[in-house]
Amino acid sequence: MSDPGYDTEPWRLRWSGLAVDQLHRTESTFALSNGHLGLRGSLDEGEPVGLPGTYLNGFYEEHALPYAEAGYGYPEAGQTVVNVTDGKIIRLLVEDEPLDMRYGKAHAHHRTLDFRAGVLSRETEWESPTGRRVLVRSQRLVSFTQRAVAAIRYEVVPVHDEMQLVLQSDLLANEPIESETHDPRVAQALRSPLVGEFHWSQDRRAVLIHRTRESGLRMAAAMDHEIAANDGLRTDIACEDDLARVTIAADIPAGETLRVTKYLGYGWSAKRSAPALRAQVEAALAGALQTGWEGLLAEQRAFLDDFWDAADVEIDGDDELQQAVRLGLFHILQAGARGESRAIPGKGLTGPGYDGHAFWDTETFVLPVLTYTMPDAARDALRWRHSTLPLARDRAQVLGKAGAAFPWRSINGQECSAYWPAGTAAFHVSADIADATARYHAATLDTDFDREEGTELLVETARLWASLGHDDPHDGFRIDGVTGPDEYTAIADNNVYTNLMAQKNLLEAADACERNPEVGKRLEVTARETQRWRDMAERMHVPYDELLQVHPQSEGFTEHEEWDFENTPDDHYPLLLNYPYFDLYRKQVVKQADLVLALHLRGDAFTLEQKARDFAYYEARTVRDSSLSAGTQSVIAAECGHLDLAYDYLAEAALTDLHDLHGNVRNGLHMASLAGAWQAVVAGLGGMRDHSGALTFAPRLPSALHRVAFRMSFRGSRIQVEIEPTQAHYHLVSGDPVPTAHHGEPIEIGPTRLTIPIPPTPDYPTPTPPPGREPRRSTHILDTGAATPSTPA
Repeated sequence: MSDPGYDTEPWRLRWSGLAVDQLHRTESTFALSNGHLGLRGSLDEGEPVGLPGTYLNGFYEEHALPYAEAGYGYPEAGQTVVNVTDGKIIRLLVEDEPLDMRYGKAHAHHRTLDFRAGVLSRETEWESPTGRRVLVRSQRLVSFTQRAVAAIRYEVVPVHDEMQLVLQSDLLANEPIESETHDPRVAQALRSPLVGEFHWSQDRRAVLIHRTRESGLRMAAAMDHEIAANDGLRTDIACEDDLARVTIAADIPAGETLRVTKYLGYGWSAKRSAPALRAQVEAALAGALQTGWEGLLAEQRAFLDDFWDAADVEIDGDDELQQAVRLGLFHILQAGARGESRAIPGKGLTGPGYDGHAFWDTETFVLPVLTYTMPDAARDALRWRHSTLPLARDRAQVLGKAGAAFPWRSINGQECSAYWPAGTAAFHVSADIADATARYHAATLDTDFDREEGTELLVETARLWASLGHDDPHDGFRIDGVTGPDEYTAIADNNVYTNLMAQKNLLEAADACERNPEVGKRLEVTARETQRWRDMAERMHVPYDELLQVHPQSEGFTEHEEWDFENTPDDHYPLLLNYPYFDLYRKQVVKQADLVLALHLRGDAFTLEQKARDFAYYEARTVRDSSLSAGTQSVIAAECGHLDLAYDYLAEAALTDLHDLHGNVRNGLHMASLAGAWQAVVAGLGGMRDHSGALTFAPRLPSALHRVAFRMSFRGSRIQVEIEPTQAHYHLVSGDPVPTAHHGEPIEIGPTRLTIPIPPTPDYPTPTPPPGREPRRSTHILDTGAATPSTPA
């Protein structure tokens, strides 16, 4: 059954009725973004509101990081995303009564996010406390084609009588926000974070320019309006440091329409002057006005038509899951489409969660989706990482290492994690970036990127591993004292995920230098260095427990005491909020898939039998106190033949935000979980793998679904894979034929639809999760969503 409030439709998310206590949820799910500019889905009138938010990617304020006891190498400054000037607000007075959904009566009210149009629509029939009734319709978009532009069309129709209507269209800076942070320094940084530098208004246009106090960033917001009404129209404009307001008054007969189209332009810079930023946002407005409202709608639709042609997923047999997977794809697109020179934050631009930071989630979960659906966006995200290489080199030098140590969490490329064990010690982020770099190149054969950015990323991360690990005469190449993806096991030796990802990193760097010798020469890479990388990779230590016949997550993990799941109350999850880290670190309990993630990303290093045994072992110990886990568990469950379990984990990943399973959707959507749902479909049910740059498939269908089909791009071609209970179909949508494999048998995907039987499913005993930690898709709260000081939940 669909969650109360949301209607289940394949291409739209619709909330019918008004539940004020649920606004914080819909503001996140209805958020609009293009990767550069993000608007939370708050009501047009600005109130009632759960958590207002307007964000510019990369725009942040700095604050000191608090330490009870400081230590060498600890980051000194934190970064927090700033709620910038709000241009969404359009207030309505009906015969001197403000439209406020908490008063009067809403005879009808619904809001709809259209995944194909890229527009958030609202329709309300409202009766004021004194009985005056109006119909209000609005549409809102953040343009994919004009990245600095957002636009709103707001219409009011008196239902029965002629009425005097007054609209107030605002640009509002330093919007009051109740901060949930427990850190007083962060709270102070977020309290009126913008200092006014310039304000100007004329006719129906206004510009406000502000800067942040500590980070010194400067941003500008501008608005202009088109108004359609009868001849009795009156307008006025006022402007001050933190507020610009256009007031529109008109007497509108019953059944006629007052229509206002509001165009918004946004920009920011660390270097440009206020006059330059003013010119930039006014130019954005000029472009928007030239295109016009209908033109912006047409551009938005054309952009999304092309995206869905490359990325659509069809699911027959579960309507709610169909809607959730498309919603997830839409939000992933919004997070990365026009980010260009900026990161993709863990929440995208849907809310202030995780302080707006980007994590390894981007490279490991989000970029595979973009690599195979919108590769230009994946390239741009990797170019952002490349632009931060100087900071990563500096960080490695502070740590006494070579190469580049990329941050665990950051906005501008500097480390912002104040918690070492689950922050800086999680060096695997550098290998995750290298993995995404190699995957992108293999999937696109983008030689320009490979030469200009990719090879350098691979070389500098390889140099980190060469200096971080060491040769042991008995074990080979060891990497000690690191934290893998599972933050319940910290500062461990030879984390299998980390070692295997580092192994791939070393080999990919050597290969890249051979492809691009001129780049290797510029980076002073010698033949001796590349050979050393290959030797390290060959000698990489991968622990194995011969007695249990499984891979320990890290050295000695399988020798730790078991966690007492039977006597752990349901309300004691997440464990990190109810038990000391000391207890978690020394026991066999897993926050999120770690060794299981290695089974996916480095599946070429394991046999199927090893995967089945490893998956069963860790399934019984993984509590999923992180939203990153379900998608990965779904992928490996499917590969090992546990298709119904894979389906259950797919549903959990896809519905994490729609059902608010972690109780924190008010702070924004979980981009990695949404991306994990795509991976659960494509890599799980579709069996898609890209080891060594070769694209292969091994599709199978769970009993609950009748058919699954997905589209993806590979080396300029678009293909469709369709899965039925007993057979799979492959079809070339556009481009050149694609050589691949179906369950190990070589095939070529061409213009003629290819139908192939699906072989029998592997038969391994179905593993069991810890008691009470079975996959969830209901509105039952899985946990509080709290994260460690360094890591997302």
